[in-house]
Amino acid sequence: MVSTTPTPQSRTNRRPDPLTLEVVELIGEVVARFHEDYESAAAEHALTGAQARLLSLLCLEPLPMRRLAQRLKCEPSNVTGIVDRLEARGLVERRPDPADRRVKVAAATQEGRRVARSLRESLRFAREPLAGLSEGERLALRDALRGMLG
Repeated sequence: MVSTTPTPQSRTNRRPDPLTLEVVELIGEVVARFHEDYESAAAEHALTGAQARLLSLLCLEPLPMRRLAQRLKCEPSNVTGIVDRLEARGLVERRPDPADRRVKVAAATQEGRRVARSLRESLRFAREPLAGLSEGERLALRDALRGMLG
């Protein structure tokens, strides 16, 4: 007797159903619109998208250049240039790593945290559609996204 239970291999070889394809397309559209809004908000603060992302990361915690490069998925030399430009504007500073004084970390300054907060508050795309959802819908959406991210 032949088993009809799908194996992991047969599941990955199947074509996605129409609903899955629609959800994937909608996620792609949300991501594209978010990036467009993020780049626009960054430009309003005289920042590039990369500068804004780096500043946002540094508002969470000071990080060494290598870790910043990993999180931004770019070369450490690119991160050095971005930090240099943000440091010249007084948004970021370099300091010794308390755990290893030979290593320098980049950290957001008070002004950098203010600019990052203002940038987040100016994002319209994410805020406006979410405001139209009930708290229960926002919770369900949050839980579904967390589930997708594992």
